[in-house]
Amino acid sequence: MKCKHCGSNRIVKVNGKTSDCCIVEYKGKELDGYVPDDIGIGGGDYIEFNYCLDCGRIQSKFPIAEEMIELVFEE
Repeated sequence: MKCKHCGSNRIVKVNGKTSDCCIVEYKGKELDGYVPDDIGIGGGDYIEFNYCLDCGRIQSKFPIAEEMIELVFEE
């Protein structure tokens, strides 16, 4: 795998099980519980993402629309 941004092959895969213990903060709002889907870091009980050790960018589909974030915090 190569970084989508800088082309480096120094990619680390992160995978962690949260057991419903994930806290996400955005613009003064806080979500406590499952990992939100569709924001590029996993979903459900799992935090899963790849990131580049050279440029530090998470390898996912970005940008994420403001509407998607608002939906996450409405649940």
